[in-house]
Amino acid sequence: MAKKPNQKLKLLVLKDILMKHSDESHGLTINEIIERLSAYDISAERKSIYDDLHLLESYGVDINSTKDKTTRYYIGSRDFELPELKLLVDAVQSSKFITEKKSRELIKKVGSLASDYDSGKLQRQVFVSNRVKNPNEKIYYTVDAIHEAISLHRQITFCYYEWVLSSDRGEKIVKRARHGGKVYKVSPFSLAWDDENYYLIAFENESQSIRHYRVDKMDKVKITEDKVEGKKAFKGLDMATYSKSVFGMFGGELTDIKVRVDNSLVGVVADRFGKDVFVTKDGEEHFIFTAKVVPSPQFYGWLFALGKGAKLVSPQSAVEEFKSYLDEVCRMNEE
Repeated sequence: MAKKPNQKLKLLVLKDILMKHSDESHGLTINEIIERLSAYDISAERKSIYDDLHLLESYGVDINSTKDKTTRYYIGSRDFELPELKLLVDAVQSSKFITEKKSRELIKKVGSLASDYDSGKLQRQVFVSNRVKNPNEKIYYTVDAIHEAISLHRQITFCYYEWVLSSDRGEKIVKRARHGGKVYKVSPFSLAWDDENYYLIAFENESQSIRHYRVDKMDKVKITEDKVEGKKAFKGLDMATYSKSVFGMFGGELTDIKVRVDNSLVGVVADRFGKDVFVTKDGEEHFIFTAKVVPSPQFYGWLFALGKGAKLVSPQSAVEEFKSYLDEVCRMNEE
C-alpha cells in the first residue's frame, strides 16, 4: 500500500504540534499526538511516535515528559521565554512609531513563538491608554531603504513633510510637504530612537552639516548611485553619547555644560546622561555634572522641569539664552 504524500512531513508537523500545543503545564499524550497528526492527513503508530520524539531530541529540540496516570510530552525551553516575549510585546504596543495595524500584526507573530496557552497571555499583556499611534504605514519601507543605503554607502533623496493647521478643511491638522515639495539629498549615517520617534542622522550635502530627520515625515525615499559624503563629520562620533546629548533631535553645536543639581535628582540625571556622566560633589546636598549637549528649547524644557533642584552654571552664553527663554515664556503667558 502506497504511503500518503504527507507522511514525509511527519517529523516537521510533529515538531510544530509540540511547539504550538504544549508547554510545561500542558503536555500531550501519544494518543493526542496521533490524533493531531491525523488532522494533517498523517497516520502514525505509537512506536513511530516514540522514535520521532527521540529524533527531535537528538536534533536539539527540548522534549520533556511528565508521568501521572499517563505520560505527557511537551516542549521545555524555547528560543524565547515567556517573560522575553512579554517585553517584546510591551515594546511594540507602547511604541507610537509603530502603527496600530502593524502592532497587531507584530504581536500576532510574536505570539506564534509561544504555545497557544502562553500566546493568549501575550494578547492581554499590555494596553497603553490613549496611545497615539503613527498612521504612516510606509514608514517600514522607508526604514528598510535607509538601512540598505547605509550598508551600500549611498546617498538618498526624499521629500520631507510637516504638520500644519489648515483652514481649508475646517481648522484641521494636515500634513504638507516642506519647501514646496523640495527634494532633499543627504548621506545617511545612522538611525536613532529619541522621545518615541525614529530619526535619521545624516550629512546634508547642501549645508555641509549633520542634520536629523523624523523618519515618519519622510516620503518617496530613493537610493542614489552617489557615494556618501561627510565621513569626516562623523569620524570619532559615538552614537550612544551623541543621542543622549541631542534633546528632541534638535540640530546644533555640541556644547560643554555644567549644571548644579540637588542630590535627590541624581536618578533623573543618570536616566538622561547615563551613570558614567562626570560629576563632582558641591557641598553636602548638591553635585555638579558636566556633559555635552546641544542647547535647544527641548534641553531648556528638560532643565526647567527639574525646578529649584537644578541650576545651569555654564557656559554663560547658555545661561543667558536659558534666561531669555524663560522670560519669553513668562511674557507670553502674562498676555
